[in-house]
Amino acid sequence: VSPNDIFRIDKNEVSAETMAQHEHHEEEVNQETVDHDKQFSVLKGKDLLNSISIGDESTKCPWESSSFSLLPQSALGFFTRITEGIFGPFGSTSVSGPIASDLISEDENEFKTPEEKENPETCDLCMEMQPLVAGDMLRFEGTNLKPEINDDQESKEHRSSSVSKRPERFDQFDMVADCSDHHFLDGAGNVPALSQVKRGWLRKVQQEWSILEKNLPESIYVRIYEDRMDLLRAAIVGSNGTPYHDGLFFFDIFLPPGYPHEPPLVHYRSGGLRVNPNLYESGKICLSLLNTWTGSGSEVWSPESSSILQVLLSLQALVLNEKPYFNEAGYDKQIGRAEGEKNSISYNENAFLMTWKSMLYLLRQPPKHFEPLIEEHLKLRSQNILLACKSYLEGAPVAYALDSGSTEHENQKGGSTGFKIMLGKLFPKLVEAFSGKGIDCSRFTEEEK
Repeated sequence: VSPNDIFRIDKNEVSAETMAQHEHHEEEVNQETVDHDKQFSVLKGKDLLNSISIGDESTKCPWESSSFSLLPQSALGFFTRITEGIFGPFGSTSVSGPIASDLISEDENEFKTPEEKENPETCDLCMEMQPLVAGDMLRFEGTNLKPEINDDQESKEHRSSSVSKRPERFDQFDMVADCSDHHFLDGAGNVPALSQVKRGWLRKVQQEWSILEKNLPESIYVRIYEDRMDLLRAAIVGSNGTPYHDGLFFFDIFLPPGYPHEPPLVHYRSGGLRVNPNLYESGKICLSLLNTWTGSGSEVWSPESSSILQVLLSLQALVLNEKPYFNEAGYDKQIGRAEGEKNSISYNENAFLMTWKSMLYLLRQPPKHFEPLIEEHLKLRSQNILLACKSYLEGAPVAYALDSGSTEHENQKGGSTGFKIMLGKLFPKLVEAFSGKGIDCSRFTEEEK
């Protein structure tokens, strides 16, 4: 299941039938475990869950073997309730065991270790059932929210059976493992110790994941990391009718310990190029929603209503817009004036050139886990991109949506001489780069000859 689909199983949610099964086997399990309670005090949840078989082949409880007979009664009781609640409806063999009532909070019906009882604000879901080591960082190793399943053929068939058959395409939202090239790998210098993570932070992050998974538009892609819940990476496709059309723009996101009471940190992967007044070569982003620019009301970050999805949509619609020249502070006063509109056209020409220079950079050094997206995107859009370049060389204004049927820009003058010269140098590089990815660009190479 997805991490955001994980739910806490409360004591009050255990059915009467399950309670009866618990009582029926209580004496038997107690007898098996009483001699070993002092030897083993904790067991990692994933080790137990990984040992549970799903389906008709499961014929006995996991702890009926000699290895599981050593489990302490408290651990058995807790995981008995979890496995009963999760696997029972799928027809697996009923599991049983006493309820570890001494480790369940009477106030919140949550499983808590003694350390957590002393610090009720500490996030209990992101800790292993063992004492925390001072200095442990927020990497969540061993506490992967993604259930581990053996990679045998049977397990793969079981997982694939729950997913409807569809053409293989790059998923818009997914969890990945390696974040080694993330800009905020070191957490902007303030990664909290694992024991300091608050329950509210974890809840908010999982809520953000759920919002993204269900509501991302087709032109935005997000990856989260199983070992770093505080990191995300997003790819935004430039919209038609803008100088950024068909381009890909990547952003690294960090959720600080104070999130959502403070906004996320967002870094633009620029390749050293300036494509927009709000996106700097250094990767800095000026956006009121991130509190990096002035704003008021809904323009600034709100802990109650703002979200990562809102940030991504703002970047796509408000930053990578049709006339980015007017994003510059004070330039909005020139909207509609002849000089302002002329400058806007020139800026669009430069923005288009910088967009595709940055795309050449991305082809050489693609962000981890997004390599398939870049290749898939170019295979789908390469013809449109090259046709747009040809149209611009012939005098069509930049940002004219070739495939939308729009006539809004027909009365504008064609591109400047300088723009055509620069695009003429860039065009064969694009053809070469696309051809290097196995894309058929023969019609354009023949025209060049």
